[in-house]
Amino acid sequence: MKYIELAKKLKEGIERVYLIEGDDAFFRDGAVKAIKEACNLTQPLLNESCTEGETLKGDGLTAFIGSLYTAPMFDELRFVRVNSLFLGEREWERFKGYCEKPCPSTVLVLVNAVKKQDAVDLKRKGGITYVDCSRESEETLTRWLFTLMRREGLVPEQDAVSFMVRCCTQDAARMKSETLKLKSILGEGGRVTRAVVEEYVPKDAEYKIYELTQAASRKNFDAFTDILTDLTVKGFDEIAVLSSLCSHYRTLAEIASSNLSDKELAETLGVKPYAVGKNREAVARLGAKRVCELYRKLYALSCGGKSGVYHKSGALTAAIANIFFG
Repeated sequence: MKYIELAKKLKEGIERVYLIEGDDAFFRDGAVKAIKEACNLTQPLLNESCTEGETLKGDGLTAFIGSLYTAPMFDELRFVRVNSLFLGEREWERFKGYCEKPCPSTVLVLVNAVKKQDAVDLKRKGGITYVDCSRESEETLTRWLFTLMRREGLVPEQDAVSFMVRCCTQDAARMKSETLKLKSILGEGGRVTRAVVEEYVPKDAEYKIYELTQAASRKNFDAFTDILTDLTVKGFDEIAVLSSLCSHYRTLAEIASSNLSDKELAETLGVKPYAVGKNREAVARLGAKRVCELYRKLYALSCGGKSGVYHKSGALTAAIANIFFG
């Protein structure tokens, strides 16, 4: 199940063995917290423990499995967390018996940031409830953030929520902290509009780069220079900016030379069909031939700037001249 489904599932009942796995630390920590709260421990000092998986080798694994049958004290359940448990096939053979018939008074939570290539894939094994804590899509995060704001007593507008997800570059931890900040500013029942987000939620450099490339596509020189100045004042490297521009025009060139549908291109490029549609508009505005020509020039300047053939400031200046005045 996905992380956002966990709260609903916990209302239906607590499983006895969970695997929380994924690259989003905020979701991993949130899943652990939700399961622990569902256990409703009154004596956490007695009935909660945390172990590192690295220590569970050989006899250590046998002793750990035995410890899982320890009865809770003054609570109905024990909560046992194991970080980074990676088992080989032989170790899994010793561990799977517990997963198939776990202790009814122990909730075992295995927490892994990623799966090791040579380790058993625990999420495919029986007796383990898998909670997917990998990074979510923009659409899913928008729904999650909308619900979070409502839960915090705010009144969000859909456009504002979508904009905030992009401003925070889909970082769930930052979205949570920015939501709490907006709550302190707006108060209970405060309306979250796009104007509010623009005023109080600072944009990440990644979103600034997105705005920069869009300004370049629209040939809006004033907006482009304002964003570029903001980035360079904050220490953003010229070569990084040039690489981002080059990547943007490469995408436009790929779209210009492709006969695939928006959906097929989105899957190939790893973006949303909506983004493909917007980039098609840029190609139509600039012309397919011009887009491909710009990409070749920017690629050459980017390579020259990285290799030292051109000074990085000069390479970026030449790229800007080609985009707006070429």
